[in-house]
Amino acid sequence: MLSRFLAFTCSLLVTFYCLPAFGALDYGKQTLIGADFSDTDLKGATFYLTNLQDANFAGSDLQGASFFDAKLQDANLSNANMKDVTMDSAILNGANLTNSILEGAFAYNAQFENVIIDGADFTDVLIAKDVQNKLCITAKGKNTITNRMTSETLDCD
Repeated sequence: MLSRFLAFTCSLLVTFYCLPAFGALDYGKQTLIGADFSDTDLKGATFYLTNLQDANFAGSDLQGASFFDAKLQDANLSNANMKDVTMDSAILNGANLTNSILEGAFAYNAQFENVIIDGADFTDVLIAKDVQNKLCITAKGKNTITNRMTSETLDCD
């Protein structure tokens, strides 16, 4: 009887504590060039070392997702919720971040060349100072959700 009780209790623990972790989508180490993820719930998804060139994430919920060392060149991330996203070492050259919310994201070693950041919210985003200075040159607009000015969220002078 005790062994059945323990088995049942362990089963419940697995159900309540482990399944959410297993439920997160894992797209790691894949080639997904031009993939359409627009308007998709991708909270906590993993895209580490993934080639997402020209991918469409417009309007998607990417909160807590990981894009570690991902190639997001020319990707459409407009109107995406990217709160608390990890983008360390990601390549975002040519990406469209119009009106995206990147609050609390980690992007210290990310590349941001020729990106569109009109209305993007960079509140508390960890990025390298030289990248921040480059982004400040083109920073304009106000995020329609947070009502924050892009230049203010980047702490531009």
